[in-house]
Amino acid sequence: MQDLNDLALYAAVVRHHGFTAAAKALGIPKSRISKRIATLEQRLGVRLIERSTRKLNITDVGQAFYERCEAVLAGVEAAEAVVAVAKAEPTGTVRIAVPPGFAPAVADILPAFMKSHPQVRLSVIVTGRPVDLIEERIDIALRVREGYEMDQSLVVRRFGGTRRYLAASPQFLDRHGPVTFDAISRLPTLSMQENRSKPTWTLVNADGEARDIPHDPVLTCSDFTILERAAVAGIGLALLPDIIVERGFRAGLLSPVLPEWSSTEATVHAVFTSRHGMLPAVRALIDYLAKYLPRSMQRCQEMAVASLLSADWSI
Repeated sequence: MQDLNDLALYAAVVRHHGFTAAAKALGIPKSRISKRIATLEQRLGVRLIERSTRKLNITDVGQAFYERCEAVLAGVEAAEAVVAVAKAEPTGTVRIAVPPGFAPAVADILPAFMKSHPQVRLSVIVTGRPVDLIEERIDIALRVREGYEMDQSLVVRRFGGTRRYLAASPQFLDRHGPVTFDAISRLPTLSMQENRSKPTWTLVNADGEARDIPHDPVLTCSDFTILERAAVAGIGLALLPDIIVERGFRAGLLSPVLPEWSSTEATVHAVFTSRHGMLPAVRALIDYLAKYLPRSMQRCQEMAVASLLSADWSI
């Protein structure tokens, strides 16, 4: 196997068009470089450089060998860069956009991340609107969407999937009787804030059938927590994420409505710009979210069951 140092010296001679210039650039005696190149040629059994007192010519095989040397050296540099990035202490500010529904789960895990990475500063933007990562200088955005981003400049990392289900309080169902598709348009409903003149729920079943259900919400909001509380209080029928309705069902404060139907699956994911040149702090937070966010969502669900059970709903 060739000595990488000899390959680097030879590439420098070719790149700088001579021994003298290479010696000056590298800060190495010219005689040492000349000796190492001569040893390299002897080991290879070919002439890489034709020398004269006034001129230096690279042979055909020397030129081909130089091109391979450059490729090898570039690969070594890339490998060292990977290690350097991995070893680098994450520092600097990371801006992350979080939907309101994610706030409790994110709040549950961020303190431990900051203790593990004391040089990192976090700026958390809680918003229900879509953010422009590049325009608003956002490093990471957590999202729940039925489809992934189409922007080729963005990278997606999936954390899991979720569906929404219809739910209402037992008291609501006692007042309004069995709920059918036809009856929903006449019932008070609770809905996520949408830019539509007529809100519509689209539900699917296991056979792939789909139904569009127009409705007239008495409450719209971009935060599922408010919609959940209103549903538990009997204000209306709601289409809520599985982790919310499950805890309501377990606590006995919500009942399923048309349980064979749900929304299409949405993916819980993070979007960020290209991995190329990503700061260690951003990469560290993305990896941390992928590892801990799903279990944090589950933990927050369990904590919320106790909170729902202890809440006073008589107000």
